[in-house]
Amino acid sequence: MIDIGQIEKGEIMVLAEDSVEYESSLLGQHGISLFLKAESSKTVRRVLMDVGQNFDALHFNMNALGIEPGSIDSVVLTHCHYDHTRGLVKLLESANKGGIAIVAHPDIYRIHFITDPHLRYVGVGMEDGKRKVEDAGGTFYLTRDPLQIMSGISTTGEVQRRTDFEDPGLSVFTVESGSVVPDPMKDDISVILNVRGKGLVILSGCSHAGIVNIVHQAVEITGISQIEGIIGGFHLVEASEEKIEKTVDALTRFNIHWIAAGHCTGFRAQASLYTRFGSAFIPLRTGMKFIL
Repeated sequence: MIDIGQIEKGEIMVLAEDSVEYESSLLGQHGISLFLKAESSKTVRRVLMDVGQNFDALHFNMNALGIEPGSIDSVVLTHCHYDHTRGLVKLLESANKGGIAIVAHPDIYRIHFITDPHLRYVGVGMEDGKRKVEDAGGTFYLTRDPLQIMSGISTTGEVQRRTDFEDPGLSVFTVESGSVVPDPMKDDISVILNVRGKGLVILSGCSHAGIVNIVHQAVEITGISQIEGIIGGFHLVEASEEKIEKTVDALTRFNIHWIAAGHCTGFRAQASLYTRFGSAFIPLRTGMKFIL
């Protein structure tokens, strides 16, 4: 268990997502990026969770929403996939300052690929390689453990797999000792906020570790069972009806105030979440703002 502390207030803006708000002039893309501004004990930090896959679209939205790249203090990369990491170097170059913390799992730069319908690399691209990130001003914090970014904000660290129905949600592979093996995506991490008087807010990228596993992890490492909200992708887009049902059933057993899921969640899972959670569920869209 960690003493996560708490933030006094904060706001989360959706900078990249597969869909956009009604009548919005912002740009959507397949991917996700969440901008968090948090205040705690007179400390203000700005954290970006993931960068999507199209920096031009991300930068357009940041300009439209009044967010300067140079204001970012930390970037959390939830996992290696290109639609969460592509354009990191361009973002850092645009920020034009050194010392931006890049928080991720140590395995994020491993070989990572799919074979259906053909061999294709889907991990972090060469344009965002480790040396290039460092040259652009990023400082890596690569750890399997939960990492506190400020009082009230921590990563989950490597998520323990507890459920028997959750898996990465797609057939991906890596290479170990010269052999091709299934990739369990141990690098999938999430962000936890503890908001004063409200409880936890969990930010997920794709939930390849399983959203139920992620919630269990957040509760276990903080000792806090009240969950104000969950924002992000649940990667149920190709899941069976059984897996969706078991996931939604398990989520209803937690004390969750609201859920905003999109990106790779999929329409069927969104419909199931809405059926069970009613107005406490909202489909995630680019341009949304959450005041904490």
